[in-house]
Amino acid sequence: MKSFGLTDKGKVRKDNQDSFIIEKCDAKDCLVVALCDGMGGAKAGGLASQLSNKAFVSYIYAKLTSRVNRALDFQKILRDACTEANGVAYEYSQFDEEYNGMGTTIVGGVVKSNGNGYIINVGDSRAYHISRRLDCITQITRDHSLVEELVEYGAITKEQAKTHPQRNVITRALGSEAQVEADYFEFSLQGGDFLLLCSDGLSNIVSDEEILAYAKEYPEPELLCRSLMSKALNRGAGDNVTVLAVMK
Repeated sequence: MKSFGLTDKGKVRKDNQDSFIIEKCDAKDCLVVALCDGMGGAKAGGLASQLSNKAFVSYIYAKLTSRVNRALDFQKILRDACTEANGVAYEYSQFDEEYNGMGTTIVGGVVKSNGNGYIINVGDSRAYHISRRLDCITQITRDHSLVEELVEYGAITKEQAKTHPQRNVITRALGSEAQVEADYFEFSLQGGDFLLLCSDGLSNIVSDEEILAYAKEYPEPELLCRSLMSKALNRGAGDNVTVLAVMK
């Protein structure tokens, strides 16, 4: 497997509250990946993002490398890792007034060398499965956002959601409550497929169809990430932008 990630504060924001981690686990022949998009004050959002990301990945890595010989329950591991990350961020939010209201999205999980993958998400950072062979892009995760709920209720269309004035309002985040519910998904990559994780700084400004087109034109994780980042920056990038790609 090949992988690469890239983050940028964008053209407007003073700080970058996004973060990502790619951790190789030789013991289980897999990658642990995670991407967070912090919210709150500049100090608080960035801290929530980094703390949650590290707690999430560290928990998973510890479980994967444990000497206790038992079958791995990826859904339980990822949900427990999310609970751990949420607890860390929530404790900080209660610790000091500067951290009040801080939180972060998260999308992440495990990708095995055989292409099998396991992902959880909280918030509106996304995971996509891109198949160049089938010429298709599929959003694996479901956004926890106000506009996603409005689309589901039939109040607005998918197209209207892209420009809705409240499109950045999320309905779930790590750190904002003592408990949080994550959604869990499984997928399978074939040879040449991509798993792509991104913050809304990319998905709000580059369409799914454009992401697919770039994946077909740039069939390497680094080239794909750099081309998508350039596209977002050239369009003004009003938010932090992070993109991470894994290719089987």
